[in-house]
Amino acid sequence: MTAFNRRLRSILVEHHLLDEELADKMLEQSVTDGLSLEDIAVRSGRVDQKALIGAIASEMNMPPIEPLRVEPDTDALAVLPQDVAEYYGVLPIAKIGNTLTVAVSNPFDIIKLDDVETVTGHQLRPVVASGRGIREAISRAYSPGEQEMEEIIDNVSDLGLEFAQAEEEESDDLSAVMEGTGDSPVVKLVNLVIYQGLRDAASDIHIEPYEKQLRVRYRIDGMLKDALSPPKRLQNAIVSRIKIMADLDIAERRVPQDGKFQMRFEGRQVDFRVSVLPIVHGEKVVMRILDTSSLLLELDQLGFEDQALEHFKTAIHKPYGMILVTGPTGSGKSTTLYAAIRAISNITVNIVTVEDPVEYHMQGVNQVAVNEKRGLTFATALRSFLRQDPDVMLVGEIRDTETAEIAIKAALTGHLVLSTVHTNDAPSTVTRLVDMDVDPFLVASSTVLVSAQRLCRKLCEDCKEEMKVSEQTLVDAGARPEDMRDATFFKAVGCRRCIGGYRGRFALLETMPMTEEIRRVVVARGSSLDVRNEALKEGLVTLRRCAIRNAARGRTSLEEALRVTIVD
Repeated sequence: MTAFNRRLRSILVEHHLLDEELADKMLEQSVTDGLSLEDIAVRSGRVDQKALIGAIASEMNMPPIEPLRVEPDTDALAVLPQDVAEYYGVLPIAKIGNTLTVAVSNPFDIIKLDDVETVTGHQLRPVVASGRGIREAISRAYSPGEQEMEEIIDNVSDLGLEFAQAEEEESDDLSAVMEGTGDSPVVKLVNLVIYQGLRDAASDIHIEPYEKQLRVRYRIDGMLKDALSPPKRLQNAIVSRIKIMADLDIAERRVPQDGKFQMRFEGRQVDFRVSVLPIVHGEKVVMRILDTSSLLLELDQLGFEDQALEHFKTAIHKPYGMILVTGPTGSGKSTTLYAAIRAISNITVNIVTVEDPVEYHMQGVNQVAVNEKRGLTFATALRSFLRQDPDVMLVGEIRDTETAEIAIKAALTGHLVLSTVHTNDAPSTVTRLVDMDVDPFLVASSTVLVSAQRLCRKLCEDCKEEMKVSEQTLVDAGARPEDMRDATFFKAVGCRRCIGGYRGRFALLETMPMTEEIRRVVVARGSSLDVRNEALKEGLVTLRRCAIRNAARGRTSLEEALRVTIVD
């Protein structure tokens, strides 16, 4: 701010808006008050706001605008999230191709503008506006006023949502705003939030209370996106409505709660997993959307590399052994495991699963939901499974030594076991099991395949643009010569049919079959680095190389490939 104030002081004097003596006094006052010289000068009445902006625009050879009289494009607002716009003090106004027009109050701050270019991936066309006007315009553009929100709620008609769980009566203090009917404004608002999440194919809906704002965000293709913010005054009513739908205690606001409910949308059943967490300014709600349509995919539809797909298919058709899929939350592990179960399910095979929770009910598969409050854990369920004459067992997650030991023994006694472990890559998975105090010989003998998975955003086919990437950049990123043959790279642009240049996701899979050489390293208690080095000798295609190969085919951008994977 100090550098900007000094530059602004020179402009005010040069354009004869202030004399040097008065400009110096206002500059000193701005330092004392911790305000910008612009605010001091305008508030004093000595400088006209339009004249000041005109002087800055003339100095920088940029057009001036009045942000409160401009209606920003929705495409421009989608490129720059509200929190980023507020942090940098810029207002996105219009987007044409890869050029984003933004209003700035300090066009001299090149570093800030470079940061915005990096965040948005767009070239900037700055125009000059007042700082106060930009702040007010940002608030108005991203968060509609209560009157506008109420008009939206009033205009909400039948959204095609059908709540599939009986609702309970509410406490007296909420009866005035929520009467259990579809005509209530709060019911309409919650339905609208859910409808938009389903329409935009969101995986999660976040409702976040702040001091003066209630924010709604959707996680779409792995990235959070701002949505319309409901009035702050409806915060408690909205949370209570969701609690009722999820069969939670609406009177309890001091401890976390978890629940679930179901809705029918466009002829399909959608499950919602609800988590309520007390925070400083209220209760934060996250609704995980478990859309069964996304879990009905075949293995061939997940987007795996040919080698990875061959490894995985070979492993799941073995008569016994353990297959492990690893990756962070939201990396598509459940979808992959369900696809594997679908591939091997038939009338001659007895398949049992233990999950937390059961995300999709599969015909012909015996599924058990974990209930730790009643003593039904992964380990206790696995013990019972062994008395149920199973052929295939799916364990939602190996969390502890007991579960790991039972799963491994099942794999060694003629059962095919599929499960997940939370590690970063395939080689470190086997050492993670050893760290759980499982005998290395048992790990090496039972494991058939270990795979690591990530989800990567697909480029929008309607707007992606070809770009040149130097060979040195690819080498530094971890590519090998065979990954760069006939490579054509594209970058994300953005259009009305996508979000920031991307539409949909596909899976990256790093597969490591347990060969005799790798088993020897594990039995010798080799480190994860030793396991990795041996796997690389045998042709392991890492997640990073898998991502780069997809970028070279134009399926995703190099930027996205580097975002979701780490260098080998």
